[in-house]
Amino acid sequence: MDTVQQLHDISDSDVAEWHGVLAASVARDLPGEPMPTLDHVHGDLTTPGLDSRDLRWAVRTAGTLTGVARLRLFDGPGRDHLGQFTIDVHPDHRRHGIGSRLLETVARAARREKRRSLVVEASSDTPGVAFLEAKGFTCVLSLSLLLLDVHEVSGIAEIVHAEHPGYRLTRWLGVVPDDLADTFATAKSAMGDMPAGDMDTTTTWDADRVRDMAEVVEKRGDTLLTVGALHGDRIAGFTELVIPVGDGTRAIQSDTAVVPEHRGNGLGLWVKAAMLDWLRAEWPAVAEIETDNAEDNEHMLAVNERLGFRPLRKTRQYHYEL
Repeated sequence: MDTVQQLHDISDSDVAEWHGVLAASVARDLPGEPMPTLDHVHGDLTTPGLDSRDLRWAVRTAGTLTGVARLRLFDGPGRDHLGQFTIDVHPDHRRHGIGSRLLETVARAARREKRRSLVVEASSDTPGVAFLEAKGFTCVLSLSLLLLDVHEVSGIAEIVHAEHPGYRLTRWLGVVPDDLADTFATAKSAMGDMPAGDMDTTTTWDADRVRDMAEVVEKRGDTLLTVGALHGDRIAGFTELVIPVGDGTRAIQSDTAVVPEHRGNGLGLWVKAAMLDWLRAEWPAVAEIETDNAEDNEHMLAVNERLGFRPLRKTRQYHYEL
């Protein structure tokens, strides 16, 4: 018999069991993808998010963990109507109603917390797509996941050293330096006009928020790198990269943006090339970089293709009105 249990204080055994379900799901649904490490799952489950809190559930079948769900409840301005969730069911126990029970549990909790919308992401060509569409979820954004082989890229030095009159590069590890915090927050806000389909996920950035976000990444055990393009003492563009705790062979491209009045000067390509140059020099174990782009974000897709990113797979973001 299946039993659904809410998890409160996450124990080491909870982490190990959760990791087992995730690893089995990745192996079945995304063959060839790196396995999630135990350290990464531990950091992800035990580190509080920024302006959010998590609810977690586990399903056990005859004492064995067979499915897990996580609901992130955003508390920040403009997002306090949202709940974002994940559901994973062990491949050996699918098609027995476990996913449906977890989704019902997530939806009840979201309604109880006065949420109006649920959002979730699923990789194309996986069972998650058919499951969500059968449950009435609507696809609101299609994303292209891209992968870069760090060691096969050529011509980076020429891009990094190309002249950009009036601009200069800067970089930092972890939390933004105090003298750049305000201007970095302004640059982060420039992501607000990027293509996002019908997703309603407005985020307001200030100096405290950019510091807090970096601290969350650090507490998870991950490494955060940022490269910026300065115009005077203001950040005109930036890119961020996260090296997840664990084997450290695949980094995740995080946010990249150029402030509107500085667009058209090649800054996006410049900061991304500088990031790659820095990564190869100081983190040689990183062999790949994964990133995603909205399929209608033609400019950033062109930048990534110029650097050598190649298609990996498609993902879809889904929305449901409660």
